Amino acid sequence: MASNLWSEDQFSCSVCLELLKDPVTTACGHSYCMGCIKNCWDQADHTGVYSCPQCRETFTPRPVLRRNTMLAEVVEKLKKTGLSPPPAQSYAGPGEVSCDFCTGRKFKAVKSCLTCLASYCETHVKPHYEGAAFKRHKLINAIGNLEQKLCAEHQKVLEGFCRTDQTCICWLCTEKEHKSHDTVSAETERSVKQRNLLQDKTEIRQRIQERLKETDELKQAVETLKRSACIEIKESEKIFTELIRSIEKIHTEVIELIGANEKAAVNQAEGRMKKLEQEIAELRRRNTELKQLSETEDHIHFLQNFQSLCAPPEAGDLPSVTVNTDISFGAVRKSVSELKDHIEDFCKGELVKITTTVNEVAVYSLQAPEPRNRAEFLKYSCQLTLDPNTAHRNLCLSEGNRKVTWRRETQRYPHHPERFDSYPQVLCREGLSGTRCYWEIEWRGGGASIGVTYKGISRKGGDRSCRLGYNDKSWSLDCSGSSYTARHNNNHTAITAPRSPRIGVYLDFNAGTLSFYGVSDTMTLLHRFQTTFTEPLYPGFVLHYSDSSVTICQLN
Repeated sequence: MASNLWSEDQFSCSVCLELLKDPVTTACGHSYCMGCIKNCWDQADHTGVYSCPQCRETFTPRPVLRRNTMLAEVVEKLKKTGLSPPPAQSYAGPGEVSCDFCTGRKFKAVKSCLTCLASYCETHVKPHYEGAAFKRHKLINAIGNLEQKLCAEHQKVLEGFCRTDQTCICWLCTEKEHKSHDTVSAETERSVKQRNLLQDKTEIRQRIQERLKETDELKQAVETLKRSACIEIKESEKIFTELIRSIEKIHTEVIELIGANEKAAVNQAEGRMKKLEQEIAELRRRNTELKQLSETEDHIHFLQNFQSLCAPPEAGDLPSVTVNTDISFGAVRKSVSELKDHIEDFCKGELVKITTTVNEVAVYSLQAPEPRNRAEFLKYSCQLTLDPNTAHRNLCLSEGNRKVTWRRETQRYPHHPERFDSYPQVLCREGLSGTRCYWEIEWRGGGASIGVTYKGISRKGGDRSCRLGYNDKSWSLDCSGSSYTARHNNNHTAITAPRSPRIGVYLDFNAGTLSFYGVSDTMTLLHRFQTTFTEPLYPGFVLHYSDSSVTICQLN
């Protein structure tokens, strides 16, 4: 009966899963170790609400715990009768393998038998160590899902491996479904795959080291970036402070200039007004005297004073002036407004440059690896068409402006500023920038040059700087019967490689690479230019001899 009591789990604490120690019983009827329930409720002190860990009934205020003497005596008797669980064993928790032979609450399994397809705790595994009938059974550390170790077809233990089908099999499978296959024991295959696993682990460790190194480099780069940004912010603040002071100084000078001009003009006008007022007062005085003389009845007095009073007044020293009645500093305001607009436009343009420069600063750049085979190159294929407005008059375009042929007879192209007038060259319509592009061409005849150029390449005159590869605006690969020559800015590199009538051109604008490949069963790198591209690039071609041709291939 005691064993039945134990299996019903009536004397274990649901918190620590051990036999009760100093048992206490809550008002809801559940029992715990004194220390376990005390620790649980200590953690709830900040809320003031205490609950039973099993039924979640709450108590307020915190109940006073008292030892359950009768329950403690029962537990002590159970311990003395040897019915308590062995201290080395523990119950199986979530995700752990439980003993298949325990009843009631199950102990944690320590071994699994591949013969019995069952798992055992320390108690129930003992017969496998002591009984002669179990000597041939194979014990391993406890694992779950033992049914997966059985062959679904024959319900036998999986002990072999079919290399043909890459699947685990039982030995009956080797005599039936997998009879003619390459089969080995699971142990043999494990040893092979173990070596592969070790190799994988070595590669993983190497990658871990590489990633750790990259992480350290990134950390250092971030710190460097932070320091640099801090310095540049301070220096920029200093420069902008000086700029603001300069503008404030100009502001002060303009205000002072307007004020000084105003003061000088007012002083000048006020001085003239004072003289005018003095002259007016004198004229009014004389006018009064003349009036009095004209009204006198004393003929002798009139005649005696007439000469002096009627004499013409002395000419004043004030020059004649024209008064400006439309006085305004509007012209000054207009000049200041134009200065503001000029500064704002200049600042906007410079801000664009500054923004571009700042955006180029990065701790790292993500760069996809360069294609390794033609299939990968074709992912970047682009559509190109020849531009008739650039074609020299000895070049004939055909096949929807995808083929160009050198002809002796002149083509009737209209005049156009972008037309090449000396060298038999033609460019494509499309400008390429900011991305990866790939195209292929087929050349025929005595030879041709394949390349790219900025739009600003010279078009007129017989100077060789107008030709692809002979200036700093273009890059080219010359293809002749048995050799190649790479050209840029009139510098050339001779290349020895088998003749290839099909040439692949790969442009990675952002990485600054332009690569030429001979295309056959494989991709043969002929030459790679490494530079920094600053403008859109236009693919172009030069034909060397009469009846030579270049065709832009359709890649999709």
